Amino acid sequence: MKIVLKKKSYEEVLALKPPKQKKPQKPNLFWRTLLKLLSSGVLKKEGFTYTIEGMEKVGEGPCLILMNHSSFMDLEIAEHIFYPKPLGIVCTSDGFIGKDFLMRWIGCIPTKKFVSDPKLISDIRYALDELKINVLMYPEASYSFDGTATPLPRRLGVLLKRLGVPVVMIETFGAFARQPLYNCLKKREVPITAKVYGLLSKEEIKEKSVEELDSVLDQAFAYDHFRWQQENKVKIDHPDRAEGLERILYKCPHCGAEGKNEGKGISMICKSCGAEYELDEYGCLRAKNVVGKFDHIPAWFAWERQEVQKELFSGTYKLETAVRICMMVDHKSIYEVGEGTLTHNTDGFTLTGCDGKLQFHLPPTASYSLYADYYWYEHGDIICIGNNDCLYYCFPDEGISVAKARLATEELYKIKKNIKG
Repeated sequence: MKIVLKKKSYEEVLALKPPKQKKPQKPNLFWRTLLKLLSSGVLKKEGFTYTIEGMEKVGEGPCLILMNHSSFMDLEIAEHIFYPKPLGIVCTSDGFIGKDFLMRWIGCIPTKKFVSDPKLISDIRYALDELKINVLMYPEASYSFDGTATPLPRRLGVLLKRLGVPVVMIETFGAFARQPLYNCLKKREVPITAKVYGLLSKEEIKEKSVEELDSVLDQAFAYDHFRWQQENKVKIDHPDRAEGLERILYKCPHCGAEGKNEGKGISMICKSCGAEYELDEYGCLRAKNVVGKFDHIPAWFAWERQEVQKELFSGTYKLETAVRICMMVDHKSIYEVGEGTLTHNTDGFTLTGCDGKLQFHLPPTASYSLYADYYWYEHGDIICIGNNDCLYYCFPDEGISVAKARLATEELYKIKKNIKG
């Protein structure tokens, strides 16, 4: 779904009033039924099925529902499973642009990705305690890039203890393979299933330490969609299945060049050294004219993370790119305010622009990850930084890897916070 961008001057945007704080509201049955009817056709076509187990530990009261975040179908899947029970749905605030009224009527609770949001906890508690509805949350916050879990916020167990309600897990299979983000959302015919199960009871949350709860969550969110495809022999013969693969695999393991890989058709070729890989019908990489370094996309991505770590420790990491700058300060529109420069190094992010009027700095300890996205609302790859007052959506030059920026943000946070692993 495309968001319309509106051009305004930087000064005009600064003068706009932020949206008023609103408490969550109980989802409207009419709008939820309409959403279910619209999504049921898609899910039926994909042969969607799901299993439910271990729900005896949940009981009848409101619960927190956690779900892995792998595709645009995630909300449709959750609504299909739990309908007609109402859900409060924690979702990104830019999803409210131009449709605040509708989003609230279907139960959505806005929050900014990877920005400290104290009001979110009170909103969740209000939905659970006052509205008496289940709350759906995607703790990864962003879609998976490489088909494996994105980092969870540390000490998420603290939230579970504060809420004091049982936790349900939804794990999906096939949704990522059907419409991976790197592939510009091209759809493939892939069977989609889900597993729903009681993850933690009230008693278990009370008994376990925060560290133990975090460990349970880490295990629940340990997945590998490409491995699932291979092990279940899910055949994807889409003729453009490698298109956009350079968004994930931005660095050549043979010559070390960055931004030179190009995914096209079923192959990816490094324009610097000519190394060519083919993405086969089962999600494996096959080297064509070199001795293969990797046959598994997540393994290649993990190697790129290690390479970023080396750059950070040696002090050589730096991103500097011209960007087109958009801003979000309300739920009416995303405002295009001009051009500038985005820099990222061991001191964090710095954004300058709009004829010198815009100066924004984000320290490396501000967040454990980064709102980076491919083909954001059909406009292009973005890096989004900001705070509770404003979000800056930066569209970088072609060839700049937003995936590398996310990896660098995550690893730099660990270094600054002295976190191992």
